[in-house]
Amino acid sequence: MKQWLKFSELLSQRLTNDLPGMNRQLLMAPAHRENDIRKGLHNPGAIKSSVLILIFPHDGLIKTVVMLRPSYNGVHSGQVSLPGGKWETTDTDMAATALRETQEEIGVDPSKIRLIGALSPLYIPPSNYIVFPFIGLADSKPNFLADPAEVQELIEIHLEDLLDKNTATLRKVILSDGTSSEVPCYVFGEVIIWGATAMILSEFAELLQTIPLSGILASEK
Repeated sequence: MKQWLKFSELLSQRLTNDLPGMNRQLLMAPAHRENDIRKGLHNPGAIKSSVLILIFPHDGLIKTVVMLRPSYNGVHSGQVSLPGGKWETTDTDMAATALRETQEEIGVDPSKIRLIGALSPLYIPPSNYIVFPFIGLADSKPNFLADPAEVQELIEIHLEDLLDKNTATLRKVILSDGTSSEVPCYVFGEVIIWGATAMILSEFAELLQTIPLSGILASEK
């Protein structure tokens, strides 16, 4: 637990400095979307939404969790995403949206999450959403309770694997218009993460580069 607290402090401190920003996000963007992503951040009609990168220690590892979405008639059908969703008028701010959606989708009580900062906003052209990513910490693995209407499967990712250069590659995927294209993505076993989620994780991974994660994990075991 001592090393987990050290990691938490280092990450919290890093989030008070300048963020890697859009240039890091665009490393994992589909090439044909880059211009739309840049322009979309200034779109007054974009729908506001939030997501949460939830980080927790478990079995000597530091992890986060993503969700495989069910198949449905929508642009993000069957994709892997972070917990989150659209801002509602009852939300006091975008951070509240991230916490509420995380509770609704994967069953984590907001009182168990300590928000420590945010990443750069990101525009998603196919859905006309502007996403505000937040980072939250839980001091132990949460008791996840996924909403089957929103989540087909929960997938835990070790942060060390996110930093492994072999996980970032190119794969052919089916786009929202039904065409296929080769896009940058992260591959964790059978799990392929691309699009907005990969872009958000790319900026987060850049932050992690400044934290001695391997040493922390080694001493935690």
